[in-house]
Amino acid sequence: MTWARVKARLLEAGAVRLTGAPVDRYIERSSAGPSAGGAGSVFFSAGGRRVRLEIRPEAPLVLEHTGSGHARILMDDDVLEGELEQVGLHCPRQAYITVSAGCIFRCRYCPVPTQPERVKSPEEIERMIENVIDRIDAISITSGVVGSVAEEEDRVCTVLEKIARFKKPVGVSIYPREGTPARLKALGVTEVKFNLETATAALFGEMCPGLRRDALWTALRESVAIFGRNRVFTNVIIGLGETDADIEACIRECAAEGIIPVIRPLNPVAGCSSYVRPSAERLLAVCSLHGEILREAGLDPRLALTMCTACTGCDLVPGRDSDGER
Repeated sequence: MTWARVKARLLEAGAVRLTGAPVDRYIERSSAGPSAGGAGSVFFSAGGRRVRLEIRPEAPLVLEHTGSGHARILMDDDVLEGELEQVGLHCPRQAYITVSAGCIFRCRYCPVPTQPERVKSPEEIERMIENVIDRIDAISITSGVVGSVAEEEDRVCTVLEKIARFKKPVGVSIYPREGTPARLKALGVTEVKFNLETATAALFGEMCPGLRRDALWTALRESVAIFGRNRVFTNVIIGLGETDADIEACIRECAAEGIIPVIRPLNPVAGCSSYVRPSAERLLAVCSLHGEILREAGLDPRLALTMCTACTGCDLVPGRDSDGER
């Protein structure tokens, strides 16, 4: 079975239950996004490719840790041998840090607004990076919105000034306002990710009340001119009720603008807890189409240095997870 097909099956399940030796040193716990507030997750790699899986006692798949990071996943009649990766911060080889845990917005698929608010100081973030600097290649900064959009961006910009001394590629994913891409570029940011979240404007209005999709599109288009092609990304969640035609149209629109979409399988939590994760077959079909469209547009996810497209743990990434490509 190919890696892409194996990973699609794992993403469809989304979680594993753990057996065997203790895995505490390999567990990552999120404070942002749809995985916030859970029991944590692990990064499993095989043949240089990885997948991130949440930990749930009721999960249908079993991950057995045989010790010293060696692990195997029991999948029906198949056994997948691999390794557990130690995270830098949030994911392997990166310090991926959430500045503000908490959000004034109430996106239906996200549990962050129900979590306690906490804002990390620039000094705390600097110390966090210092503690993992020997095992990271990049720094990625994201944040909820505590106070206002402007306050949050100012907070992130102060952090960026503080961490410039580490001389690592920096990616930033925040909710933008007018002029955000230029301000981030001036502070040495390498890549940006402003998230469209849904395949269609209608779904965005339903899922993300209070946010402006047109503002996201404006920031994304401006960012391509400022940061260049292959340096601008956007999350698009699959599994919210969009059709395959909707996903295709969104991928094509992004690619035509020089933007690389990250097709993120839905994690059914918060207001979407009654939804189901997309099937492995759908993820594979969309990944194949995604790859074709990016190649036609001259875009290559393998060039990503930061954030989700460099990590690949949560998504099928064309060129990184596809057969025969590494």
